[in-house]
Amino acid sequence: MNKEVKKKLVVSYKNCSEEVLEAIRLKYPNGYHDFVFKVTKPNNDYFYAITVDTATSSYLVKVDVKIDDLTDEDFDKEFGSNDLPDDSSFGGDAEGIENLESSEEGFEE
Repeated sequence: MNKEVKKKLVVSYKNCSEEVLEAIRLKYPNGYHDFVFKVTKPNNDYFYAITVDTATSSYLVKVDVKIDDLTDEDFDKEFGSNDLPDDSSFGGDAEGIENLESSEEGFEE
């Protein structure tokens, strides 16, 4: 039994061949964002990757990942405070708005 072993390769997404890109599209038709994992190298550097196979090779494909590392203070500076105004600025107790949770009108089973 002479089983052929696939080559194991590491490649950047930016440098993938059309064959590898097509394999990625087939394996991850809805995107690969839920399948990315962190790979730590022996020197404690790391990168993020996904896996994909072709007929002859198994690939570890390096992908760029944007990490949300903003602190609450940085977020407030970038996007403004997330403090909401009190109810009085919206017209008091929101008269005329139905409580949709307790109403079953308009829904049929």
